Amino acid sequence: MPRKTIVTIGLLIVAGLLYFKDDIETVTSGFHVKAVDYQAPAKTVWLDQNVSAERLRWFYHADQGTRTFGIPKEWFMALEQPTVWPLIGAAPRLSETDYLGRFGFIPDTVIPGKADPLPIGFATGGPMLDANGAPFRNPHSKADMNGIGLTCAACHTGSFNYRGTAIVIDGGPANTNLFEFQKSVGLSLLLTRFWPGRFARFAEEILGKDASLDERMALRGQLDLVLKQYANINALETKVAANSVEEGYARLDALNRIGNQVFSINLNNPNNYASHSAPVHFPRIWNAPWFSWVQYDGSIMQPMVRNAGEALGVSAELNLLDEAKGLYKSSARVEVLYEMERMIAGEPPSPDKGFGGLASPKWPENILPPINMDLAKKGGELYRAHCQECHGPAIDSKALPPSEAFALFKDTKRWIKNEAGQPLLDVELVPISHIGTDSAQAEGLATRVVETPDNLKLKDTAFGPALGELVEKTVNYWYDQNKTPPEDRKRIDGYMPNKIQAPLAYKVRPLNGIWATPPYLHNGSVPTIYALLSPVKDRPATFWLGSREYDPKDLGYVWKDSIKNGFQLDTSKRGNSNSGHEFSNEKRRGVIGPELKEDERRALIEFIKTL
Repeated sequence: MPRKTIVTIGLLIVAGLLYFKDDIETVTSGFHVKAVDYQAPAKTVWLDQNVSAERLRWFYHADQGTRTFGIPKEWFMALEQPTVWPLIGAAPRLSETDYLGRFGFIPDTVIPGKADPLPIGFATGGPMLDANGAPFRNPHSKADMNGIGLTCAACHTGSFNYRGTAIVIDGGPANTNLFEFQKSVGLSLLLTRFWPGRFARFAEEILGKDASLDERMALRGQLDLVLKQYANINALETKVAANSVEEGYARLDALNRIGNQVFSINLNNPNNYASHSAPVHFPRIWNAPWFSWVQYDGSIMQPMVRNAGEALGVSAELNLLDEAKGLYKSSARVEVLYEMERMIAGEPPSPDKGFGGLASPKWPENILPPINMDLAKKGGELYRAHCQECHGPAIDSKALPPSEAFALFKDTKRWIKNEAGQPLLDVELVPISHIGTDSAQAEGLATRVVETPDNLKLKDTAFGPALGELVEKTVNYWYDQNKTPPEDRKRIDGYMPNKIQAPLAYKVRPLNGIWATPPYLHNGSVPTIYALLSPVKDRPATFWLGSREYDPKDLGYVWKDSIKNGFQLDTSKRGNSNSGHEFSNEKRRGVIGPELKEDERRALIEFIKTL
């Protein structure tokens, strides 16, 4: 064909695409992923939280055995972003830092000059299994394919920006949108299978240029199997959608999602798939190893059950169906989970040193505006009057006299001991009837039931006890396979029994570092601490999540302006209530103290900056 004719045809095609651009965009609108725009900050800083950069790098990427996306790492790195533009040619990679940043994932530059190619919280695993339980192998080289999954650092590392500088908060709540990112991966896989040219590029990268047609077809078969798994999960999500609450940025219905993974997907039982009815704000994890109970509702006691349950929830492999392969066999790595717990815990707390391990962040006055210490001292008096009874004496604050440093650790009534005689802060559980905050999270754990087959030998159908026993059996399988002695099992379990409870209550904990953990209340329904100190009628009924910009005056993310592809949290929806924990002169459920005047709120905020 003459060159002039080829050029003419090409121009006609381009003109046609431009003419029908709106129609094409309408057809492909289902491929749109809601993720905020992201621009890398000019500078990123890590605060001194008592853990070295090298140790943090390990923590960020240590393999817990998770296979979160159901695909090998090699696939993840080869996938293109789920956009149909450009229509011809390759789209940018899914794994690009700026793209992952749109979902709230934080680039790992903790070691200067040695940026990790994956964000904080992504881990490369060992050989993985496919959805049928067979080894996932490269059809050309026959080599095992390696898993990729999220670790606890993905949800428990925070970051916010202030005037061009990003501040990383280790152990703080993430500002991620995990559901939208999972959707992004699924759409990328779908386009790889069906969009012209994508599979050819994908196959060449995974298999090499000299792969045979049969090998390419085998790769396509693997892709079809993964897409079938995604379709099954999408069908389950659709089934419960009417009763689900959108999570958005900075929130996740973690316990229900763990239950869905274990009791529905791993058990292949659609009846056990529950709606996402109780999204919660990712909790801060510093000091948590030394609490008597964890989770917002104080439902779990043993550290290993908590951590192994988290690994199973983000899709560590778990065999609950094939007795021949060993029931409760899992890819979850108990030894890594224990090492992570030890890094966070450090040495036992003491009256002269306070908590060890991962420390809460200190207000960085070289980046954020300086603290008004005169106002902070007035705030300290207000803290004693209105906050100390539940949250305990402030752990450490330069706004308090030296004699009050580590006062919490000298209050013997607040402490118990574990089986090794180590101190545990006996956190108080405040009934919802008193605190008045949204009850969905606590009620969901208390009322959910599950169906389990007899061969699993689980004693209870109540969700909490069943999950606790299932996780314990999974950990015990690992202990048995590794011939772990009884004394080592007790140590790895944190010298604490596997106790599960489902009280209609929420726990209180010390407020050190609270300034760095927006949004507030367990469900993230209040954007700033200033709003939390205000009567409910003055709290915003709706606000935007997805911004990274920090407000050092009110203590929270900037929230008032609409954010393109952000998440608007509507507090009128079930599970999203912003009621309770209220300072008001009106007498009603959830009022815990008198209304605070403007200057009193500001004084408390200055004091909170010192914690």
